[in-house]
Amino acid sequence: MFSFSGCISRVRRQARQAADGAAGLGQSDFTLRAVVLGLLIGCLLCFTNLYFGLQTGWISMMSLQSALIGYLLSKFLPKPMSAQENVVLQTTAVATGTMPLAAGFVGILPALGLLDEERDGVPPVHLSWIAAVGWSCAVAFFGVFLSPPLRKQVIIEEQLAFPSGTATGQLISVLHQMPPPDTNVRRRRGYNALASSEEDESIAYGVEAQEADTLQAPDAEVAEEEGWSALSWSFAASGIMTLAAYFFPVVFAVPLFGTYLASEWLWSFTPSLSYIGQGIIMGFPTTLSMNLGMLVGWGVLSPLAKYSGWAPGPVGDMTTGARGWILWVSLAIMCSDSVVSLVPVVYEIVYSKLWKAAIGLGDDESVKESKEVETEDRLVPMRWVVWGVGGSIVLGTVLVWLVFGHEGIKPWATLIGFIMGGLLSVLGYVAHAGHSDGVLNSLDLYGRVRALGETDLNPVSGLGKISQLFFAWIQPGNIVANIIAGGVAEAGAQQAGDLMQDLKTGHLIRASPRAQFFGQLIGSCLSIVVTTTAYTLYQRAYEIPGPSFPAPTAYVWLGLARLLRDGDLPEKSGEFMVISAILFSIIAALKAYAVRRGSPYAKWVPSGVAFAIGFLNTPSFSLARLIGGVAEHVYYTRVGGRERGGIRLIIVASGFVLGEGVVSVVALGLKTLGVGVASCWGCGHGLCGGCPAA
Repeated sequence: MFSFSGCISRVRRQARQAADGAAGLGQSDFTLRAVVLGLLIGCLLCFTNLYFGLQTGWISMMSLQSALIGYLLSKFLPKPMSAQENVVLQTTAVATGTMPLAAGFVGILPALGLLDEERDGVPPVHLSWIAAVGWSCAVAFFGVFLSPPLRKQVIIEEQLAFPSGTATGQLISVLHQMPPPDTNVRRRRGYNALASSEEDESIAYGVEAQEADTLQAPDAEVAEEEGWSALSWSFAASGIMTLAAYFFPVVFAVPLFGTYLASEWLWSFTPSLSYIGQGIIMGFPTTLSMNLGMLVGWGVLSPLAKYSGWAPGPVGDMTTGARGWILWVSLAIMCSDSVVSLVPVVYEIVYSKLWKAAIGLGDDESVKESKEVETEDRLVPMRWVVWGVGGSIVLGTVLVWLVFGHEGIKPWATLIGFIMGGLLSVLGYVAHAGHSDGVLNSLDLYGRVRALGETDLNPVSGLGKISQLFFAWIQPGNIVANIIAGGVAEAGAQQAGDLMQDLKTGHLIRASPRAQFFGQLIGSCLSIVVTTTAYTLYQRAYEIPGPSFPAPTAYVWLGLARLLRDGDLPEKSGEFMVISAILFSIIAALKAYAVRRGSPYAKWVPSGVAFAIGFLNTPSFSLARLIGGVAEHVYYTRVGGRERGGIRLIIVASGFVLGEGVVSVVALGLKTLGVGVASCWGCGHGLCGGCPAA
């Protein structure tokens, strides 16, 4: 086995060297067609993510799907698209498509609209189109300018896995008939690493890279033939079902457990193919955690709070009902899970970098070999980073002040939102690299990027609440400032973390980091207008939050802000919050330990964030995702593993998600034009969003 592994490694090394030589003679990575296709796909993803984000609070980067769709569309071009162009395409698409979360359109802005003047002392804040554009500009670029120095640290120096980025790189290599990228972490030396044993061929961390092993078997011809067929029928099926649900709302609100449970306890079923597709993409372990949370929250705690008189209102009421009561428990779970997840990061920064450097045990930087494989003309100049970070902070602070006014949030609080905790991150870089590469965001950002790199989970929801705790201390009593400043601190961290996946893909495929940087900037610029316009249209057509778009994360933001100001909790919720926080702190610690030890059972330890999402969303959303997770698990088990399973299932899941996302735009147009439902038959349980009988 040792000799066979060595032979394979030598073949891979020779193929990589040949590919490297060809890459230097190839066309430019940054091309007009790559950017245009990336923007088109990104606009589609933007509408899709806004739609699903307002429904469930959960969005997807869709980087792998962007690369696949871009490859298929490029077949209509007269000249084939290179793998490096595909990287730029998917980078542009991701930057365009993730703005609904980065700019807070699925949480921050709906939360501001829920303010009550009698209770909160301020009227609801509804931004005009131009004001929303200004807010988006304030937070759109900070994370983009932070990504180059973060790339050097976590991708080049520390060589973290970034499973989604690795999986996308493997898919692109298959589609473009390239040698498989070297995905070994912590042992790679440029692109000429020679594995010395079979173990060196595996990823060093036990991460949940569900797609990473899926994409090596099929060749490009099979992928293309299967791709169009699977994508077409799955897209059409999901689109038809979505259109049917618009005219007959009961299609997406089936009282599977009876009318009583549906009307009184919100136990219905949404047979949405898009949710099933999301479950396939998430994987069985994540959807299982989500449904465990659903069972505990909606099957145990909700009836307990109702019958004990702790939540006497209607179950679905976010103020006096059981849904609002279990919201606090989910908040405690998310915060405890996020805090514990940060402990290893803080320990590594303080001990491995700062302490060792202080006592002279750090690496000798004078003899340390650089692991960078790109030439200077392909990297982002550090002066761009310095000016970009500084400029985005100044511009963002001014724009936030212009949009919300001095009474909404003080400029100094916005400034702190950008640089909170920055000293620790800068010191971490200084200790590790021997010099400061520019202004970094915060420990919050560094923690998210590292968590994303090692586990493929960006804990943005829970850590955003930690930033709210900080701002409640420095500017107490101001709910608007608490939400806005927390959103500012979260935006750059979320964006930089997600973009790091794309830079990992580019690192594996040898795409120019500078070309990716340009794609990120262009995608972010367009997404400001697209996201704001889409959100404005949805606001005009639907009540947000409302039956069709409950925006659950908005209640999390507002609920915590109110708690930090008033200190009031629903009856008995405090005790359950403490118990849940302690329990999931232990679970999160066990999961972090298992991941770092590379245990194969790590992925089966419940995820605190996914568990809490099961509380936030009604059972209808979680059940459909569980079907997708089970389908994913059964499919790969029956075909003999992910290596033999190919990418067909991922293509089908992508079609399911994109089909409903595209047709939702059609439904939005129909709603705007006043075209209503065809029949309210079966909507007597009151859960059919958009139905007058609901």
